[in-house]
Amino acid sequence: MGGWGAALLARRMNPGLGRPRLERGALTGRSAHGLPAVTCSVDRLLILWKLTTQCRAYRFEGHAEAVTSVDYSPDGQVLASASHDHTVRLWIPCIHGESSVLKGHTASVRSVSFSHDGYSVVSASNDKLIKVWSVCYQRLLFTLFQHTGWVRCAKFSSDGRLIASCGEDKSVLIWDTRDKVCVNSFSDYEGFATFVDFNPSGTCIASAGSNNTVKLWDIRTNKLLQHFKVHRAGVNCLSFHPSGNYLITASTDGTLKILDLLGERLIYTLHGHKGPVLCVAFSKCGEKFASGGMDTQVFLWKTNFDTLDYEEVLKHNFRRTHIDDPPHLLDIYPRSSHLHDENLNSIEVDPTFDVPDKHTPDPVVINIRPVSCTCSTSGAGRSEELRNPSAPSSAKSSKRKAENESESAVGDVEQHAGISSTLSRVLDRIVGQLHILTLTISVLEQRLTCTEDKLKECIEDQQKMLRANTTNKT
Repeated sequence: MGGWGAALLARRMNPGLGRPRLERGALTGRSAHGLPAVTCSVDRLLILWKLTTQCRAYRFEGHAEAVTSVDYSPDGQVLASASHDHTVRLWIPCIHGESSVLKGHTASVRSVSFSHDGYSVVSASNDKLIKVWSVCYQRLLFTLFQHTGWVRCAKFSSDGRLIASCGEDKSVLIWDTRDKVCVNSFSDYEGFATFVDFNPSGTCIASAGSNNTVKLWDIRTNKLLQHFKVHRAGVNCLSFHPSGNYLITASTDGTLKILDLLGERLIYTLHGHKGPVLCVAFSKCGEKFASGGMDTQVFLWKTNFDTLDYEEVLKHNFRRTHIDDPPHLLDIYPRSSHLHDENLNSIEVDPTFDVPDKHTPDPVVINIRPVSCTCSTSGAGRSEELRNPSAPSSAKSSKRKAENESESAVGDVEQHAGISSTLSRVLDRIVGQLHILTLTISVLEQRLTCTEDKLKECIEDQQKMLRANTTNKT
């Protein structure tokens, strides 16, 4: 892809599944590791999109009400989802779709997010509570309560030491995960924050406001660094570029905005959605980002901000995050408040006019209905392992599949015409079972490691007790 001015590429992806309406924060993806993008919707489904030439989508069913948020674990082995049915679910993203239910909230869960090590998940709910869950043991670790209104979003910092949360009580709170206390708060009397997240270095937070604004705060100096007012309606979601130099926002005004944080300016306005844009997320490498809106469309965009090697940028940020304690931000320094008015001009890009329409055909959809185990906050000890459901039913191809098949796909079909459908199904089942065995072994290894750690602690405690008894006798 070329430069941004003329080469923003919007690849439209029509789910073709009853046109679900996406919720805020309902996009996540790990294209850097070759993992599929994931979307969730008010149609109660999670969909994994295989972003290849011949798309295939896996539709996960399990939640009883609308799914509001979804997130990948850092290693891509587990998915977490939140729903209006008051639950959080942990999924193994494979064709068998095992899931585990975490119960503890008494109202709709609005947000879910993994910690940097993948061992914990934080959830935010309309019950005004924030809960942190253990992924390994699938149980509640602790609850944070200080918000006086619905909590809209909660995110871990890059080192896992802090949690940022925002709610309809017009406050943004910073929590210490070690002491389980609120250590800082930022108030916004003009409106409430709908979304909050840490920058890649973990020393600044950005909040999206219902009053059309985006604010960046330095959590070390407790100062407002930047204040952008570039949207004409509420901002629903935002996402940092992995370099930390850019921020993308999604708004009810139907646009996406690219903000240059170093230059403190709006640089691009992106059109394409026909209605409010509810969610947006950069890929891990920053080469792509996805957006979803009320128009039931998911757009995949490809970027080219500059000529930097993003892998080197990521390595630099990783070193900086893990060496400094607390981490240091080297590319954004504390500055005075910077207010941008609504008349600030930027380059506007509309994919329907600037580039060819890359609307993809409806993919083959595989329905997955898992058998779930329930884990409540009252459960003591380890929960039951994710159980293996029955084989998924075959899904029908969409009506437009034949119209959009390429010549290469036809060649592949002719080449494999001699293989019977029965043999193909058997091979697919064997591959699926091998995948399950691999994931099972990985889970067992993690549980064995935890058991060994606990056993080591018990042995050390016994040795201390024996030494104490010997000392008392002498």
